[in-house]
Amino acid sequence: MRNIICTWVLLLATAGVWAQERNKKVIIAVDGKCEMCKARIEKAALGEKGVKYALWDIPTRELSLILDERKTDPMKVKTAMAKVGHDTEELKASDDAYASVHPCCRYREDDTKERNPH
Repeated sequence: MRNIICTWVLLLATAGVWAQERNKKVIIAVDGKCEMCKARIEKAALGEKGVKYALWDIPTRELSLILDERKTDPMKVKTAMAKVGHDTEELKASDDAYASVHPCCRYREDDTKERNPH
């Protein structure tokens, strides 16, 4: 009986490891405006262990990633975005981090003007 239980525990533990993908494709919405934002966003994403590919598209504001789920997850990448001053849907950059981006990269001001035309 003990051997059967040990076998089941081992099988369940192994199944959890197999469920994680080595090359998972993920798309994250990241606020930004320009080529400087693009370079900063991609550099921050690639700085996360397990991120193999990062490409941020300026018009769509989407960060396309290929990552190894055994080493990282999308929330860690979103945290990296917030640290360098870029908002995602789940995490907002701190005021200090946002203030550190170049003035031409300040996307929040543009959003405010579009929403409040007064």
